[in-house]
Amino acid sequence: MAGTQVHYELFVRRTRTDSWSLDMATEDRALALATAEQMMKAGRVAAVRVCKESMDEDTREFQSISILNLGIAEVAKTVKARETFEPLCIAPQDLYSVHARDRIGRLLEAWLERRGATAFELLHRPDLVEDLERSGNDLQHAIQKVAVPEAQARGLSVHELIRTFQSLVERSIQRILKDARKGAMPDVDKEGFAAAAQRVANHPERAYLLGVGVAVSIAPGRSWSEKIVRLLDLAEAAPPAGPARALALAVIEQPLAEILGSRMGLDEVIGRDLDLGGRLAAMTRLAASEPVEALMRAQPRVAAMMPSLAPAAQRLAKWLASEDFESARVAIAKRVVRDLTGPKRLRPSDAEGEIELLRALAMALTAAAGQGALIPMEDVQEAFVTRSRNLVTAEFVEDYLEKSATARHEAESLIWLVENVIGGANKRQAARYLSACVAGLRFETEIRSDPEGPATRLAALAGLQKACARGGLSPEDYAPIQAKIGDVGGMVEADSRLVFQLARANTSAVRRVMLLLQLAMGETGPLGPAADRAKAEALKLVRQDDIRQELAAAPEEM
Repeated sequence: MAGTQVHYELFVRRTRTDSWSLDMATEDRALALATAEQMMKAGRVAAVRVCKESMDEDTREFQSISILNLGIAEVAKTVKARETFEPLCIAPQDLYSVHARDRIGRLLEAWLERRGATAFELLHRPDLVEDLERSGNDLQHAIQKVAVPEAQARGLSVHELIRTFQSLVERSIQRILKDARKGAMPDVDKEGFAAAAQRVANHPERAYLLGVGVAVSIAPGRSWSEKIVRLLDLAEAAPPAGPARALALAVIEQPLAEILGSRMGLDEVIGRDLDLGGRLAAMTRLAASEPVEALMRAQPRVAAMMPSLAPAAQRLAKWLASEDFESARVAIAKRVVRDLTGPKRLRPSDAEGEIELLRALAMALTAAAGQGALIPMEDVQEAFVTRSRNLVTAEFVEDYLEKSATARHEAESLIWLVENVIGGANKRQAARYLSACVAGLRFETEIRSDPEGPATRLAALAGLQKACARGGLSPEDYAPIQAKIGDVGGMVEADSRLVFQLARANTSAVRRVMLLLQLAMGETGPLGPAADRAKAEALKLVRQDDIRQELAAAPEEM
């Protein structure tokens, strides 16, 4: 489903009587399973368990599914009581899981933005940890903000939980500062990222140690774009294959996903001067570069709607197209779908351009969903149904029709709107606007008094009548609209007596019959009274002996 983040947690029990403890959290399923099996074969643990953790970003709830259990069976204990009354994070290692980093990022969002850092960097950089410890108020407020709802949910004292979280924070700070003083952390810039990954690949704290090296390496980046460039440099320097490469890329993906998951970080990568529609188009191109590029080559109108990407974004798009950063790619696509369902206009100052852009996005996301299953097709359709509701509001339609100079142009614009909204209710609402337009006195008056010739006006009405049936409306919705257009066409023909003139035109009988039949069949005029009169006049002509003889002399016309 859209709006769900997935990661995998590896729990271990060192001995038969030990409780489960978190050893590693990663978005890479294969890495988690391989590490669990390797630990069992090495005999370092009594049991291992890999759980799939799913977080719904709308409800902020977590669902856990065990996908691997190896080793000595767990002894039944009062585990439920511990889960009910203990905080979710009880050890420093627990702070490094995906949902813990997400909560830390939200609690300290302002503080992290001022320092241009992510939650991943805070958990791995000693200088940031010391800075946060000195800030005092920011840290204390963050602890209070998480302790109050946690206490209410678990029925505990707020002060008790505050003391628990303070102890956890102090132990976490002491841990990273102690490791920094001992010089145990790798310097990937000096040692080389591949060598560092190979060296720590079998260490129990491998993700933490390599994460420190990555965080320190990207720290000099002055902007989010520079940090992404440094992360991509590290990705290119990763080991060529094996568990070390999987570890290296899994560690890189954590800060990369956090940067792309933040509005400021992603906006800097794709461009801050874009409106919402431009950002969604750029994000779609970023997350699904290959199918979107192919679509742009085949559809110039789509290419015209897609903004260009900066060099750093183009480089990132190539990496996201690979399987190494699938979680980051899917996260961007899900954000596109979420933003599509919001109330904000894609093009606040250009309603017509908004419809064009939405059409291009629909084609791009459909192509992305069809190639590689980036996001489920039903989620894409649901998002566009929701967005289509915004296009059939009275406010949007009024803005959309503001530039329509004539009633005919207004009808053509509304038909285009009907074609580009999806969802039965949305199409019916758009059809109501179209019906009101063609049934209005303005439409009839302007068509009948238009200075263009009657043949031109009837041909335009025929085009409108046919377009109504191509917009995806049900017959009961478009048939009354077509009938009204036909009635107006009958008035135009009656005013000009076009059928009478065609029947008596100074040309061959074959030519006169052909012109009348084209009008009768709805090719040069709308079906309705005008077509009926043309049909009747054509039948009169073909009953005349001299005309039948002339037609018989032209069998190809017959």
